[in-house]
Amino acid sequence: MIPQYLNVIWSAIAPAVGNHLWQSTLFVGVAGLLTLALRRNYARARYCLWLAASVKFLVPFSLLIGIGHFLSWSRSSAGAKEGLYFTMEEVSQPFTQTALPAISRAPFSADFSGLIHLLPAILVSVWFCGLVMVLFVWCARWRRISEATRAAVPLREGREVEALRRAERFVGMRHGIEMRLSQASLEPGIFGIIRPVLVWPHGISERLEDAHLEAILAHEMWHVRRHDNLAAAIHMVVEVFFWFHPIVWWLGARVVEERERACDEAVLECGSKRQIYAESILKVCEFCVGSPLNCVSGVTGSDLKKRIAQIMSERVTRQLDFSRRVLLSAFALAAFLVPIGFGLVNVGQIRADVTAQNLPVEAPTYASVSIKPTIAKPDELGSRMVRLQFTRYGLTATNIGLKPLIRSAYGVGDDQISDSAGWLPSETYDIDAKIDAATVNDLKKLSLDQRSAERMLMLRAMLSDRFQLVLHRETKELPVYSLVTAENGAKLHEAAPGDAYLNGIKGPDGLPAGPGFLTFDNQGQLIGQAVPIAVLAADLSRWLGKSVVDKTALTGKYDFTLRASGIGALPENGAKPSSESSKASIISAVEEQLGLKLRLQSAPLEIVVIDHATKPTQN
Repeated sequence: MIPQYLNVIWSAIAPAVGNHLWQSTLFVGVAGLLTLALRRNYARARYCLWLAASVKFLVPFSLLIGIGHFLSWSRSSAGAKEGLYFTMEEVSQPFTQTALPAISRAPFSADFSGLIHLLPAILVSVWFCGLVMVLFVWCARWRRISEATRAAVPLREGREVEALRRAERFVGMRHGIEMRLSQASLEPGIFGIIRPVLVWPHGISERLEDAHLEAILAHEMWHVRRHDNLAAAIHMVVEVFFWFHPIVWWLGARVVEERERACDEAVLECGSKRQIYAESILKVCEFCVGSPLNCVSGVTGSDLKKRIAQIMSERVTRQLDFSRRVLLSAFALAAFLVPIGFGLVNVGQIRADVTAQNLPVEAPTYASVSIKPTIAKPDELGSRMVRLQFTRYGLTATNIGLKPLIRSAYGVGDDQISDSAGWLPSETYDIDAKIDAATVNDLKKLSLDQRSAERMLMLRAMLSDRFQLVLHRETKELPVYSLVTAENGAKLHEAAPGDAYLNGIKGPDGLPAGPGFLTFDNQGQLIGQAVPIAVLAADLSRWLGKSVVDKTALTGKYDFTLRASGIGALPENGAKPSSESSKASIISAVEEQLGLKLRLQSAPLEIVVIDHATKPTQN
């Protein structure tokens, strides 16, 4: 069962994760090019770029596109109760699902034992194990530093405290921080984010002169003022979730390198002598060689040889000139405003409904649609039957509600439609939708299955346009009926290829309905002409009140007539299944007349969740 759920999760999030990873990697590449352009400028500018690239791993572009989508939706539908719909499939995202992913009416087969079917479960499991291991390492290191800090003795006076207060004034800090003397083998460093503490190793002060002491403390105070521990914690989160991506660890090294260099530049800018400052770093390294302070901002980070050379260099570091400021501003604006603008312009006008409901942009539409509230005589109330029929010239429906329309458009059962927020209107309608002559000719050229898929797309487009329908998909464990072949074999008549059924079922226009048609009458008969078993299963689910899963392995198209007391007696709007006695009659008739058997079981199914719907707009 767990691998089945992991497969569902994988199929749902893998395209979005793939898009996010390549976008974030590209963002790191652009940031790297900008750091090259700023290599002669202050390190704090490059540090901000690398940090932004790290944060990008936590902020997918689809979130910004969704904000644009939300702004566009709010602008066009003021006062509605729409939420923020996140668009995970957009232009420039190569990893997407197919244009028309079918909603599964069947659970994942238990006999999928091949490695290819276990691959999603394996990958998700490996990722989770890696996440736990990285998180465990970070927690162990943090605990070590935390225990050393708690065991340290607070320093209230002395040479070190006096130097610390001078360093605080030196860097312009308004509030002093606590200094603690530790017996552990640690380098000087800042621990904590909200209330930072300076951890000072016992015995190091004897090796440092006053000038060295003040230079090191000034370096640490710059870490506090720049909130470097907070930035380090953010990148730790990135490493935990994206531990498998090598560029994340490379990016972490760049962040530490530019962070330390930025503090070095700040200390030197404030008047410290280069030689004294370099000597202070070397003395700390001699005292605390090999101390892995991953959870604190210390003084010995990055490449020591390169860093000392940079400190001793007399090369003048330039401020950002006007052109580089414009370049950085343009990069920042593009990173945030372009995705939001894309969602505002494209998603709101073209692909909001297309993406939310998986409609291809080229899907055909009805040339005219008439939707009128059902008007019945008092003696007909509750007795008029629900009908929906596709014809060669369009669609006709009588006494139909939005829920059965959704059921037909998305090929789901009533139990696969969730409307917990109460979006669906309770009224019923009479619908007459027509297609133009060109579309009629185009549909004639398609196979039966292709024509059925196109009709579903047209119905989805109508629901989106006239009912403002917006939905998304989720997976849920549901009771279902498995349709299997009975012990004595199926009793179905396979349809003859090319049969036009001229003497068969007539449509509302009086013309032969042709192959692929399924209907029922008031005598409790379900009649099918060249119908696949999956279509029969979908129709049976209406009366049984639970999804029927085709597991017969019958791949042909069949003619049949099924007679049962529960068929054709659906209540108004088709929302309620038959009674228990009628269900038993249907189950028995399916086995006796068709040679098929219905077995009740539980399985994960994909459902559609209604996010928004209204009464239809005027004709």
